[in-house]
Amino acid sequence: MSKKSPPIATRHVIWLGWKLVIFLSVALCLLALLRLHSSQPDLLSSPPSISRARSRLSRDNGRFNGPPRIAFLFLARRNLPLDFLWGSFFENADAANFSIYIHSAPGFVFDESTTRSRYFHARQLRKSIQVAWGESSMIQAEKLLLAEALEDPANQRFVLLSDSCVPLYNFSYIYNYLMASPSSFVDSFLDAKEGRYNPKMSPKIPMNKWRKGSQWITLIRRHAEVVADDELIFQVFHKFCKRRPPLDSGKGKLNIKLQKQHNCIPDEHYVQTLLAMSELEGELERRTLTYTIWNQSANKMENRGWHPVTFTYANAGPQKINEIKDINHVYYETEFRTEWCRTNSTSAPCFLFVRKFSQGAAMRLLSEGVVGRFEASSLLEPPP
Repeated sequence: MSKKSPPIATRHVIWLGWKLVIFLSVALCLLALLRLHSSQPDLLSSPPSISRARSRLSRDNGRFNGPPRIAFLFLARRNLPLDFLWGSFFENADAANFSIYIHSAPGFVFDESTTRSRYFHARQLRKSIQVAWGESSMIQAEKLLLAEALEDPANQRFVLLSDSCVPLYNFSYIYNYLMASPSSFVDSFLDAKEGRYNPKMSPKIPMNKWRKGSQWITLIRRHAEVVADDELIFQVFHKFCKRRPPLDSGKGKLNIKLQKQHNCIPDEHYVQTLLAMSELEGELERRTLTYTIWNQSANKMENRGWHPVTFTYANAGPQKINEIKDINHVYYETEFRTEWCRTNSTSAPCFLFVRKFSQGAAMRLLSEGVVGRFEASSLLEPPP
């Protein structure tokens, strides 16, 4: 007797069952692979300490022996118009105690034809970039300066300066001031009033770690490495921290839309926010060493704008300089915090440098003997 075949409906059910088993097996395999992949650390997911995200051995491996140096990092548009003052400043220093690095326009070379001071000859970075104010290129240039200076293990303090900065004291005083402190000097405070924080930065940069402060910083070596080596937070800044376009009368009503954008100035936030996210604020003197007077100005196209005052020969006299030297505290109203200025727990003047200085103001500073001797004849034939 022949065996009856199962009904067609039964065979169909059996076939669907096998297909379901195969599908579930493949799905489980894919799920296992995905879980294995997700178990790997995601460096962009805002780890507790950004300094640990790219942990690396120190370039000198902690074995440096010898006199520590200050690395003076000049961020210049092109040349250094106050090179004659800085030349006098370095003339009174031991060459073993300092080094100089300059980020200038690509292709610009410091030599006998472009600078009055031998201390700046060939001190420009070989790989520089075109920098624009209010863009991430500014902090990229700072990172390039730090990375270059970190290649010398003797450099233990890193001072960022503009081409219009001048020293308030001689080299010996500034050297001892910086070397006496185990901390970095970074102006850093809560930015609670302005709309510079872009919510799109979250969760990579949480709002409670968002900081603001002066661009002009002084770092110890370990903190300089954190800034130079960071890529993760820099990428977020490059994408989401952008300067608001200026008002343009030709754009009419379009200005209303443009002015709703977040007006983020990268160099006033990057280092401060990075160090806060790296849990390093406890190792900082949260103030800058560079004094600046900010003047509020207004015109038809800007209802509110702040610009640094430029010191001229007339307003850079001994009385004004001494007033700056006598400042011993800074008040931060967003945190209701008074920062009493100290170095290694000892009371000290707040500021070592001033900006912005014209050439005339720098000449007067030299004539008062603040930083060293000055020969006026050296300015009769300025470099091109």
